[in-house]
Amino acid sequence: MTKGFRVVEYNQATDEVKAIYNETMKELGVPFVLNWFKCQGSNATILRGNWEKLRCTMLLGNVPFILKQLIIYNISKIKGSSYCAHTHGIIANSMSKTLTGSDEIKLTENMESDYIPAAYKTAIQIVTKCALNPKSTSDNDFGALANDGYTLDEIQELMALADLTNMLNSLADIAGIQIDNELMEVQ
Repeated sequence: MTKGFRVVEYNQATDEVKAIYNETMKELGVPFVLNWFKCQGSNATILRGNWEKLRCTMLLGNVPFILKQLIIYNISKIKGSSYCAHTHGIIANSMSKTLTGSDEIKLTENMESDYIPAAYKTAIQIVTKCALNPKSTSDNDFGALANDGYTLDEIQELMALADLTNMLNSLADIAGIQIDNELMEVQ
């Protein structure tokens, strides 16, 4: 299932790893352990650290969760990280109705549409640019986000997504993680 990482299934995990797996399922609202976590299951310290980073950056804060998912999806798609693009695309599309009013419209297929607020588009564009080329980040980027109504705390949250997505993509690509069977069913 992965290149060089040992995948640790729930029933093979230590009690410490099972506890982390349980947290991921509960907080992400999924009834299974994602392969991204399972490929780290042989090292509870790394798994704990990466889960906390993901949890604090993606699940907490004031930036809307759907915007975070669209950003992670966009960066992952451009970088060619198929696992992350697929996973976060499914999550974003599952919330499409909140912006489109319809379960039939997939946001990931309509990234330039009017369904996505202008302030979201600004954030997606800037954070993607910063993730792909961090040294290109400028005062103009911060100013554009502020002009679109983001507070300093929200701007920091958005920029943290650039870092988080690079970590998510790197681990997924290094490990060669396969898309979860459970996610393949949700197309």
